[in-house]
Amino acid sequence: MALKFKYGTKAEIPAEHLPLYVEREGAFVLDAEGAVEKSKVDEFRTNNLALKSQLAELAAKYDGIDPDAVKSLLAEKARLEEEKLIKDGEVEKLVEKRTKAIVGEAEKRMQTAEAHAATVSAQLLEKEIERNVVEAATKLGLRATAIPDIKLRARSIFKISGGTVSAVDQDGQTPVFGRDGVTPLTFDEWVSRQVVEAPHLFESSAGGGAPSGGSGGVGKQTGRNPFRAGADWNLTEQMKLLKADPKLAERLKASA
Repeated sequence: MALKFKYGTKAEIPAEHLPLYVEREGAFVLDAEGAVEKSKVDEFRTNNLALKSQLAELAAKYDGIDPDAVKSLLAEKARLEEEKLIKDGEVEKLVEKRTKAIVGEAEKRMQTAEAHAATVSAQLLEKEIERNVVEAATKLGLRATAIPDIKLRARSIFKISGGTVSAVDQDGQTPVFGRDGVTPLTFDEWVSRQVVEAPHLFESSAGGGAPSGGSGGVGKQTGRNPFRAGADWNLTEQMKLLKADPKLAERLKASA
């Protein structure tokens, strides 16, 4: 049976294929390098065909037109118009015309420079987001192979607006706050949640001869951190986790 790229819920995945899928952006996708959802490939192909069609239309529309010849004709037209203004004694109009042309060109260059600066600034902020996320996750045992994954996850929640970075919900607008419900979600706190929500991104913590999953799903399956103060705090689960999966326990302690 061919493998599906994505399932909406974990329950839909055949049991024998479950280890091959990872949770990503609210769905379960095939954990395979280079794998891309068919709908996205189809979208890319459709867009590509549309662009080719537009290019063909433009080529047909301007077939036989020499761009250099057009520039020469426009330059000659402008020269003749200026000569006529001088001949008619309308020097002020000529000066006004040239001034508008110079100012217009300067404004275009300024707008281009501002747009370029905004693009560079956004790119630098994106790199800063990735750097902070990877740095925080590395402290909690991030797998080297999981760096692209955690960067992708971070870009889905940390957005750039008005030159600042903030965490927002899936609608792209609603702010996401930290555990106190007041302070905006920080990189460190978001990364600490990934230890529980996406443990496969971090180094295997089964040690001391304990089999993988020996913790009985504490933290990993429940999505709770038994070391976190509040409703999640549970001494019994802490003891179980410290015995069965000490490395995971240390990471959960650090993220609590």
